[in-house]
Amino acid sequence: MPTIAIVGAGSGLGQSIAKTFGSNGFSVALVSRTQSKLDALAAELGQAGIDAAGFAADVMDRPSLVDASARIKQRFGTVDVLEYSPAPHTPVPGITMASPLDVTVENIQPQLDYYLYGGITAAQQVLPDMLERGSGTLLFTTGAASLNPTQAAPEFANIAIAGAALRSWVLKLHQVTDGTGVYAAHVPLSVWIGTGGPETQPDTIAQHYWDLYTKRDGAEHHYNTF
Repeated sequence: MPTIAIVGAGSGLGQSIAKTFGSNGFSVALVSRTQSKLDALAAELGQAGIDAAGFAADVMDRPSLVDASARIKQRFGTVDVLEYSPAPHTPVPGITMASPLDVTVENIQPQLDYYLYGGITAAQQVLPDMLERGSGTLLFTTGAASLNPTQAAPEFANIAIAGAALRSWVLKLHQVTDGTGVYAAHVPLSVWIGTGGPETQPDTIAQHYWDLYTKRDGAEHHYNTF
């Protein structure tokens, strides 16, 4: 049975991606900071007949992410799909927003830890195996500001910088893995999830990820409802 690891799993989009892939025969590894929340999400998926388990880790604590990946491999074996989308719904210690005039090295660094370094670390845990067997999918999610900084308010400046850095790395990763059987893509989301019509609902957006997995076409796929 193939396995998807969702880093940044929550009760919104992450849970919907888990249900979408799980209903198509995937086991699901859920990764976020709080084990109790992960256990609740895994139990809900289990009630739907989906094999799921949670592995607590903090993307800003790279050793914990490495440890979680090792535990995922023990539980499920190789990871076939990695989906990285660490979107905070509650304040993350050490992370602040800053406008362009207020950006400093000090307030950019935590954003880089959160988006770029966390994403690279998560990928490093699964990419060697994917390349060796010649198959695998890596999907990295950011907000619209990574693609077009003017779509976000000025106080998102340091977030936009970090998201754009992750985007650049993913596009280069797509370039070098093309033809290897490994597919890497960036998904910038321009949507307030769950706040409007059907196109804003997590289950609808999750189908976008399934389509990327099945079609494996292109390095970047913008989901836009603005």
